[in-house]
Amino acid sequence: MLSRNYAGGPSPREIFELPLVALNTGLLLASSITFGIGMQAMVAGNARSVIRWLIITGILGAAFVGVELHEFSGLIAEGATPQRSGFLSAFFTLVATHGTHVTFGIIWLVTLTFQLKKHGLTAENNRRIMCLSMFWHFLDIIWIGVFTFVYLFGAMR
Repeated sequence: MLSRNYAGGPSPREIFELPLVALNTGLLLASSITFGIGMQAMVAGNARSVIRWLIITGILGAAFVGVELHEFSGLIAEGATPQRSGFLSAFFTLVATHGTHVTFGIIWLVTLTFQLKKHGLTAENNRRIMCLSMFWHFLDIIWIGVFTFVYLFGAMR
């Protein structure tokens, strides 16, 4: 509903840098792959490998959040702030909410890494890894929707 309410502000086509957003999407999708490899290591009982892949996943997630913050700072510097239009208000709210969830996922990754270092691959830690895996992959699914409907469709208008 707000996708065309620019209130005289810039449209998505004018402000989105699709190559940057595609790079960011690639980072998040790569983090799902690394998490999946970590899950395979968990099934194999290799705690060191799980920790290594969780760290790589966290680095990719942090890079995603960093690129998102860079995008936000660039938009704000151009005057494309949430107060400018209904579209920008909805955009910043949606994308920042997703970024916040990725940030909490990274915190969860770090916490779980310390638990693995201390206790190893216990039944409880394996369950925690599986729960975090579902959360992390769900974030990717949500991002694919955001990327498609907000960025791609927005840039086509």
